[in-house]
Amino acid sequence: MDRDEEMGHGDRSLLFIGDEDDDLGADRDSGSPPTSSDEGSFSERSDDEARDDRGGRGRDAPDDGQKGTWPQSYRQSIDMLSAVPSPTMSTLMVASPSLTKFGSSFLKAGSSFLRKGEGSALPLTRPLLPPSLSQLSQSSMHQPPVKQSTDNIGLPPRPPAAHEAELPERPSRACLKSNYIELPPPASKCSSGQSIINGFNVLCGVGILTTAYGIKEGGWLSLLLLPLLGGSSCYTGLLLKRCIDSSPNIETYPDIGQVAFGIFGRIFVSVVLYLELYASCVEYITLLGDSLSSVFPSAHVAFTGINLNAHNLFAITMALAILPSVWLRNLSLLSYLSAGGVIATVTVIVCLFWVGIGEGIGFHPSGAAVNLTHLPVALGLYGYCYSGHSVFPNIYSSMKDRSQFPFVLLFCFTVVTIVYAGVAVTGFLMFGESTMSQFTLNLPQQYIPSKIAIWMTIVNPYTKYALTMTPVALSIEEALPQRVQSYLVGMSVRTCLVLSTVAVALLFPYFALVMALLGSVFTMLVALILPCACYLSIKKGAVHLWEIILCIIIIMIGVVCACIGSYTSINRMISR
Repeated sequence: MDRDEEMGHGDRSLLFIGDEDDDLGADRDSGSPPTSSDEGSFSERSDDEARDDRGGRGRDAPDDGQKGTWPQSYRQSIDMLSAVPSPTMSTLMVASPSLTKFGSSFLKAGSSFLRKGEGSALPLTRPLLPPSLSQLSQSSMHQPPVKQSTDNIGLPPRPPAAHEAELPERPSRACLKSNYIELPPPASKCSSGQSIINGFNVLCGVGILTTAYGIKEGGWLSLLLLPLLGGSSCYTGLLLKRCIDSSPNIETYPDIGQVAFGIFGRIFVSVVLYLELYASCVEYITLLGDSLSSVFPSAHVAFTGINLNAHNLFAITMALAILPSVWLRNLSLLSYLSAGGVIATVTVIVCLFWVGIGEGIGFHPSGAAVNLTHLPVALGLYGYCYSGHSVFPNIYSSMKDRSQFPFVLLFCFTVVTIVYAGVAVTGFLMFGESTMSQFTLNLPQQYIPSKIAIWMTIVNPYTKYALTMTPVALSIEEALPQRVQSYLVGMSVRTCLVLSTVAVALLFPYFALVMALLGSVFTMLVALILPCACYLSIKKGAVHLWEIILCIIIIMIGVVCACIGSYTSINRMISR
């Protein structure tokens, strides 16, 4: 029995540099590839493997100088954003840094705390980011070798190459072991059922509120875009899976971009993904302002010449209320609240049908068959509903049985497409041409289900904002020079990010049009264009002709939709 298991460190959530035994236990439980020579880097693959995986292209994955490439916090932060945690005591204890810094179980955490004494206090000048790569190399050179573990992989360990025998541990792994990052890695592999729930948690977002408005903009025939976009997105999700399978060291979307197009591909993919998350936070602020102003329409502030209507007032006050949660260094308990996104979505759907059937509003057929002028707006709204590809590689990497991923993906996309279409039809039949950007704003306030639906749309973005902004904040903090990295600087960065989202939300208070712009630009890039481009680059020479043609068609569709949709959305916002 390992020392970790004897000491109760089986599901450690916080990792520390230099604690070899704890690191080994964390690697085993998280299901991630082993560290050191077991884990290796992209460059450890032989030339033959590279030629096989790349279809004879001969370009290896990142070399030794690129191992610590930005961003290193992507995997953990996105895992916490997407995963629905199991409510066990050990994972709940993660939210208490004073206990879990020294173990995940209560007894071992307490005993470790007594042994550590006063050394666990967090000074304000404590470095916010991991040590530099040179410091990591020097420290790991003086550390005793770590016992290799192959418990979590089915393949035998690959012996290190001669030129890698003296290389330190992979910097990306070491960076995640810094005690600055308190984002819990996956404690265990996910079952297929858990992966389906995680997929629903990603896909069932605020986009469902605008599907009825999509019919108003594009007409009834615009509903045909839902299965078209859903089927294309499902296929490109499978392409991401094949990209991950091409190398045992690929786990995230930025990794795929790096293998496909080098270091610039990694940076470009990362920037696009982070911009998408930042824009989602802007939409959360707009949604909170719209929803609360519908509940309290007469609220306003007039002070020293400054007049704030209900929407602007609630957008600012809710951002200030959210700000302390963004400062948190450990968001484990908040991730439990965010995991209720699926429950909140189901509740809103039930309330919509309840009001339509039980409260006597009824359904009234109306509307045009198609509206070509505003069809690009509907295209962007529907596209935003399938913006989950940034998380799919993480879900796939964390599955126990990866062969079930195609079924998980197909099941999730099929269910959410049916749900989106059903909500769109129901909402538009209830409200017709008066349908607003969020159908919850059309619900009569005097009915109890209407109040429940509105407050659900308020609580959901409030709890998800911090988790959505954390990956963006961590990526910026990683890029800061070492001399300015501190806890206070990190708080300042996060404060500026929150204030900037408020400024953008107040400058463009058009929930549906901004969402259509996001769906046209980012979703088409992340869900259609980049997966096909990366797949063709990685598997060049080993792809069937029909796949090449299909990928090129999807890329062309994505480019055309992105251009037309973004132009129409921007033009509509300017004309208002």
